[in-house]
Amino acid sequence: MKITVINGTEKHGVTHHLKELFLEGFRGCAEITEFYLPKDCPVFCQGCARCILKGEHTCRDSRYVQAIIQALLRADLIVMTSPAYVMHVPGSMKAFLDHLAYLWMPHRPSPEMFGKRAVIITQCLGAGASSTAKDIKHSLSWWGISSIQVFSERLMGDIFWDRLTEEKRMQLTRKIRLLSEKLARINYEEPAKTRPAAKMKFLFCRMMQKSLYENDPQYLDGKYWAEHGWLGKNRPWK
Repeated sequence: MKITVINGTEKHGVTHHLKELFLEGFRGCAEITEFYLPKDCPVFCQGCARCILKGEHTCRDSRYVQAIIQALLRADLIVMTSPAYVMHVPGSMKAFLDHLAYLWMPHRPSPEMFGKRAVIITQCLGAGASSTAKDIKHSLSWWGISSIQVFSERLMGDIFWDRLTEEKRMQLTRKIRLLSEKLARINYEEPAKTRPAAKMKFLFCRMMQKSLYENDPQYLDGKYWAEHGWLGKNRPWK
């Protein structure tokens, strides 16, 4: 089993501790690859649209982005971690997600993504954990991932693990381990089921791509869909 972890910050705070507790149930039986932002992707998307119009390898930041994407495609389980910064993901996570625009269903989604499972781990001081998780889940769902678990925790006392009360640390530990145990019981040799909402998004995008391909068979996105047989009867979840 392979797990790829994208850490939204390099800070070893509460989110980091929660992630470590979650991974405890997989260490020794899974190959775990971790990336830390912004260290492993220290660049902002410039909005040039080369990845969409000319191919992902034409992106000027491809050397950073593709290393992470290949790890995501190999993974059986994707773990995304992020604290809340002003009620949303940190800029480093947003910058990374922006680089993956070409993987969205309206462009060139990877068929592997439709069978993957993902976990989002986030926390905040006060409000913002839910909206932070939503930022990440929005991208994952448009990549084609249907099976997404969210661990979202709101803290009220402190944002440092060693300053939390013993009761709060025990509560968080118990909850994250329950999630870890639940996901460890899954048979990852079987792909996750694609849910109706993802299928509807795909079929809507198929209509768009079919029209684009008929007007311009050389358009990169349309060619990609045609080569996968998605403009016909093939589907990425079959």
